[in-house]
Amino acid sequence: MNERLTEASIHRIPIFPLGMINAFLLVNASGCVLIDTGLPGTESKVSRVLKSLDLSFRDIKLIVITHAHIDHAGNTAKLKSLSGAPVVAHLNDLPYFTREKVMHFCSTGWFGWLFSKTGAIQQPYEPFQPDILLSAQDSFSLSGYGFDGEVVPTPGHTAGSISVVLDNTQAIVGDLVSSGILLGGVIRTGKAKRPPFEDNPLMVSQELQSIADRGVSTFFMGHGGPLPRQEVLRHIEKLKAIGKPCKHH
Repeated sequence: MNERLTEASIHRIPIFPLGMINAFLLVNASGCVLIDTGLPGTESKVSRVLKSLDLSFRDIKLIVITHAHIDHAGNTAKLKSLSGAPVVAHLNDLPYFTREKVMHFCSTGWFGWLFSKTGAIQQPYEPFQPDILLSAQDSFSLSGYGFDGEVVPTPGHTAGSISVVLDNTQAIVGDLVSSGILLGGVIRTGKAKRPPFEDNPLMVSQELQSIADRGVSTFFMGHGGPLPRQEVLRHIEKLKAIGKPCKHH
């Protein structure tokens, strides 16, 4: 393994270009943790970043799935098979991972509404059973994998959303917040916004505040970013003003 990987570092995996869809590798001398798996059939995107770090699929020690949407969980079964790594996720999204239920989507604006009408976000992916299921407010330490940090429940985007909070003031928060235009990324990537879909903005604001209160200064996300703490704090205030959760139909 490359000797330069002595401290934990975060590497973005561009599932789509220009930051539109991101997965992440958390890397140190012990190996790596994959955070989200991207869309079905995108394992070559993960492989490309692994190879650039002199790593392979077998160096992945753990897979963390931030939530059940297809652009975050869609290639989990394939990457679990390629790596042999256990998958950690939250119990509240389990029926969607196993395809026992069809996901609902609460649009935050016109783009989300139009996107949902295409049917792309509702496309099924190969079901999988997580190996480690968090429930309620359980957290999961990454110390057993050589990293100073933990996986914590952060519901609001979906009921089973989780985030990775590191002890070096960085966090990977899935779709708790996004930046850029439309889906996210491309331009204006330093400006926080709501993702195209979000179940409960008030709950999201509370979870983002909780992460910020832990001293996190840099927020990595699935669409656009990364964002500094002050921009996320501004976004939290906007979410508080929206308040009410989405009503599913």
